[in-house]
Amino acid sequence: MAHQAPEKLVIIGNGMAPGRMLEELFEKAPDRYEVTIFNAEPRVNYDRIMLSPVLSGEKAYADIVIHEDAWYAANGVTLHKGAKVAEIDRVARTVTAENGITATYDKLVIATGSSPFIIPVPGHQLPGVLAYRDLDDVEKMLAGSRHGGRAIVIGAGLLGLEAAYGLKRQGMDVTVIHLMPTIMERQLDPAAAYMLEKALTERGIEIVTKANTKRILGETKVEGIELEDGRIIEGSMVVMAVGIRPASNLAKEAGIAVNRGIVVDDGMMTSDAAVYALGECAEHRGTCYGLVAPLYESARVLADRLAGGEAEYHGSVTNTKLKVTGINLFSAGDFADGEGREEIVLRDATAGVYKRLVLRENRIIGAVLYGETSDGSWFFDLMKKGADITAMRETLIFGQAYQGGSPLDPTAAVAALPDDAEICGCNGVCKGKIVATITGKGLTSLDEVRAHTKASASCGSCTGLVEQVMSLTLGEAYNPAAVQPMCTCTELGHDDVRRLIKAKGLKSIPAVMQELEWKTSCGCAKCRPALNYYLVSDWPDEYADDYQSRFINERVHANIQKDGTYSVVPRMWGGVTNSQELRAIADVVDKFEIPMVKVTGGQRIDLLGIEKEDLPAVWADLGKAGFVSGQAYAKGLRTVKTCVGSDWCRFGTQDSTGLGIRIEKFMWGSWTPAKLKLAVSGCPRNCAEATCKDIGVICVDSGFEIHFAGAAGLDIKGTEVLGLVRTEDEALEHIVALTQMYREQGRYLERIYKWAKRIGVEEIRRQIMGDVERRKAFFDRFVFSQKFAQVDPWSERVSGKDKHEFRPMATVGFSQAAE
Repeated sequence: MAHQAPEKLVIIGNGMAPGRMLEELFEKAPDRYEVTIFNAEPRVNYDRIMLSPVLSGEKAYADIVIHEDAWYAANGVTLHKGAKVAEIDRVARTVTAENGITATYDKLVIATGSSPFIIPVPGHQLPGVLAYRDLDDVEKMLAGSRHGGRAIVIGAGLLGLEAAYGLKRQGMDVTVIHLMPTIMERQLDPAAAYMLEKALTERGIEIVTKANTKRILGETKVEGIELEDGRIIEGSMVVMAVGIRPASNLAKEAGIAVNRGIVVDDGMMTSDAAVYALGECAEHRGTCYGLVAPLYESARVLADRLAGGEAEYHGSVTNTKLKVTGINLFSAGDFADGEGREEIVLRDATAGVYKRLVLRENRIIGAVLYGETSDGSWFFDLMKKGADITAMRETLIFGQAYQGGSPLDPTAAVAALPDDAEICGCNGVCKGKIVATITGKGLTSLDEVRAHTKASASCGSCTGLVEQVMSLTLGEAYNPAAVQPMCTCTELGHDDVRRLIKAKGLKSIPAVMQELEWKTSCGCAKCRPALNYYLVSDWPDEYADDYQSRFINERVHANIQKDGTYSVVPRMWGGVTNSQELRAIADVVDKFEIPMVKVTGGQRIDLLGIEKEDLPAVWADLGKAGFVSGQAYAKGLRTVKTCVGSDWCRFGTQDSTGLGIRIEKFMWGSWTPAKLKLAVSGCPRNCAEATCKDIGVICVDSGFEIHFAGAAGLDIKGTEVLGLVRTEDEALEHIVALTQMYREQGRYLERIYKWAKRIGVEEIRRQIMGDVERRKAFFDRFVFSQKFAQVDPWSERVSGKDKHEFRPMATVGFSQAAE
């Protein structure tokens, strides 16, 4: 039987809806189509609902990418970036982009999304007038925010308020202008809108309601706006967030039926049987959807249709959550006043809680929750199913845990949810899928569940529910290590603390303890060093390393011994030394009568038995010979062990010594979550023991094999192979990027092998080996942080002409304050 050639599927647009559709399609019919995508943006697919955390600084672009280049390659997808489609020829069945690229199709999916509406008031074309729709808009806002000043946001809907919050977090003054009497009037009733406006005002965002924009002021750039009532508000940026329109012109020009959006049936088919529409550009039963959950639901239907199925889309009930740190808000359904409706309201002014359920014929048709939103998913499920709530009418407002008249174990409430109950609205993940994936794949951690199901992987507001499902499914086998408090001073775990430091822009230990409600006044020996590391890592150019929050070994740059004396380890680059350095060490040994001199496992010389009061003078003498601290005490780069390599060894394939020295000089002084030991072996005989280090390199004839996540201490573990690269430059880039990824994601005192187990070796390979843009971004952030690295009180580092090479300088004396 002849092999049937795959059909040609062309997709116009590369947003979240077509991305989810392809995931479903590749599961159902992996070989049925040869897929080509035209993307107007010059990048891969990313999570648009997470643009607000990118704007506020909580996340970076790399954190919200959904499908990297490697994913397209692995699935045989041809992705044309920066290729905006100009024409659809339905007769020839071709699609042609503005840059001239043409593709033929058997089936076509139009997923062109929507366009932001710009109010055509005078001045709307001035530089500084921005929309808020995609990553390009966010980058423009971030660029504008660097100059400070005031941003004026027109529109107090969901996007407008998230834009206002993000710009405020970036240091701008912000005024929000809204035409209606209350904010988010489509999603909130007046009571909830009042509470939200009060909370935003407390965060420094000015809100002006019942205000209509007359014109935007300025000749060559934005200088402010004038309202219809004559008020003038000065500002350097205007963000319009007043609505969107389906991008349907391309379909209309091709003769496809268009109303407000591209008209589709229950199978997402347009008036042309070979053409489908998906996402915000589609109009189904008179409705155009702009939220992700209905787009994902329709994406699943379209994937089934393209795979030969007969699934139907019957429309969606939507819910809304605001992505502003510290504000809990949930809204769903129809909550307007009307005949035949009744409401149940709960207010707790002290706790800042407001709940309102709108009922009709004993069924929930609308819900607004502010301050306490944990029952949002349950109310939403009852609403979608049209469940009769008569039996629980008296206790309904108190939530699922109180049905039956008494509070229950939270997992009992989750247990009562049916398998098709939606847990993660952002990604459309139901309870049944999470349970099946946990049991089918043997998952035990929240990170694993996120990786395999995407539940709680976007905005994170459903994390608690996901954890309850895990606890219900795994029972005693569930070990929520990721959410264990970092110490007794706080209820927060390491991950939450680090996330909130970025989200809230906290740049000092007192600020962290105040804003995150530490239980103690000054912290403890467990949390202060962790906070100091996170602040050094997250704000390298703004935070001054607090030596009093470091362990004694780090403060005095020497390892305390059991008899109270100290050992000093000068740095020897790659384990290489010379006669001048050896003489200097010998002189120090004689002068201070140091009783023990030992060669370390990291190929350096350790001077043991030094009295604490002699440390300043010891370092001063060593500094005269050019020595800097070997940081044998540090939660940072310690050593790069090398063999003699191709220069001397008859088996050597590469210059392992030279590469080791280059890596060490490039990376020294960089703090990491835990100690970091490297090694470079010149051949597979592995004399430098690179396969049990945190990061290792094995030199081979064809290049450099990079290893990571080894251990040779309390735990014994061989390394994982990251990948093979051809040149020294590539080896350095990959090692530095891997280190930076570990620096940004590792918990304090978490060794790299434990971090790799938690994150996943494949995920690390994907980000470092498979994603060039992300790898280079990690590398650049490392280089940036090194410019501000506070190495130690006795040494300085200055940058040479080549940014990849750092030159150690003489020591500058011992700081008595470091004691």
